[in-house]
Amino acid sequence: MARSIGRICKGFQRLGLLSKQTQLIPFTRVPVGTVRTIVTLPSFLFPQPRDFSLPNPSWGSEMTRMYEHYESQCEMETEGGQKGPWRRLPSYNRLLKYATVFPSGGVYLSKMIQSKARLFTRNIRNPGAAFEYVLFVNKEEQKCVCILQAGHLLEGPPGHVHGGAIATMIDTVTGTHATFLSGPVMTANLNINYRRPIPLGSTVLLESCLEKKEGRKTFITCRVTSTDGSKLHTETSALFLSITASHLLGG
Repeated sequence: MARSIGRICKGFQRLGLLSKQTQLIPFTRVPVGTVRTIVTLPSFLFPQPRDFSLPNPSWGSEMTRMYEHYESQCEMETEGGQKGPWRRLPSYNRLLKYATVFPSGGVYLSKMIQSKARLFTRNIRNPGAAFEYVLFVNKEEQKCVCILQAGHLLEGPPGHVHGGAIATMIDTVTGTHATFLSGPVMTANLNINYRRPIPLGSTVLLESCLEKKEGRKTFITCRVTSTDGSKLHTETSALFLSITASHLLGG
């Protein structure tokens, strides 16, 4: 198998479709500092990933209206000639997956499991059936807003969104916001108070705000409301801890 891959790579290189580069591989079992030549495959073998946070036919009128509202604040020009305070965050389905770091050391790629792994809020092929959402961040105000349209596959109580699905989106939004503010983080605590059920198919806003930062700790609050703010669905306080590669590797 390795020889076959090598012949294929050499063929691409002769055609000018392949490049080589030298890179340190610090997280494998080879001695630290070992230099390997790795191959970069031609880009046409890996198509541009799809951004799932863009409008599609499944979006209802309220979802579209709220998207256009925040998108306009990303593009508008201020008096100083700068763009608006909001920035849309693209959302992909991940191309590279890293398997669990085993106690024996090293980072492994599982051929079967990892090739099928997906970011599960984006793993439904049918648009609008589950988590249909888009996130915007405001660096100046240290806020993050998510526009969520809850699909029919998220049903819990008859006709309403499952509480676990709501918690998933709160963790997604607050975690993304904390990462934007503090770099890589992991969820340490989510305290959710459910106030009012969310009807299936409805569009709601998740508004995340920075409360404070203390060392590795980032404290976030989040409210889920109707798009006009008249109905409060949940209130949340969240704690995230900043992490490094050594934390991920069990160090």
